[in-house]
Amino acid sequence: MNRALIVIDVQESFRAGPQWEAISDPEIAGKVNRLVRLARAAGDLVVWVLHSEPGTGGLFDPALGQVRLMEELRRAEGEPLIHKTSHNAFTTTNLQQLLTERGIGELTVCGIRTEQCVETTTRVASDLGYRVTFVVDATATGPIPHRDAPAGRSIAEILADPRTLPAEEVVRRTEYALAGRFATVTTVGRLEAGAALAA
Repeated sequence: MNRALIVIDVQESFRAGPQWEAISDPEIAGKVNRLVRLARAAGDLVVWVLHSEPGTGGLFDPALGQVRLMEELRRAEGEPLIHKTSHNAFTTTNLQQLLTERGIGELTVCGIRTEQCVETTTRVASDLGYRVTFVVDATATGPIPHRDAPAGRSIAEILADPRTLPAEEVVRRTEYALAGRFATVTTVGRLEAGAALAA
């Protein structure tokens, strides 16, 4: 086993927030489960990552109970679960040590948010020398307000603003930024088809 699937921040914190209604893929957990099945069938390590902001009183504060895997996901015995407090899954965790100890050189990444924690983890992993596969349709994100937009607006106001970057455009830009530079960009279906051919 020299590969690992890194599942990033597919947690109830996001679903509990008001921006969930504008998420690019509310069914992301189903696609993540398909990747988890592929990884386990291949004997690859599955690493679960949760974002945590202790003491903030927000949805990512573990004290509120939302910092847990989405209810559709099931972690198997022995699969690592790590908590991060930075955007990428390496800086504030022992992820690199864990991967090094197990001789892992290839990573498949998925999760929430496409352009934030998943992309940042991908970039850092690439710089650390890992061969990375970014499964774009097993990521999800929301629209991004313009930098000059006032804070505290409702999701309806954010969506109505013509300066807002739609979630689909965020995903597309992330693909362009990563492909051929930091990762191989693919889809769940392509990985499933490849596994079926190899079987």
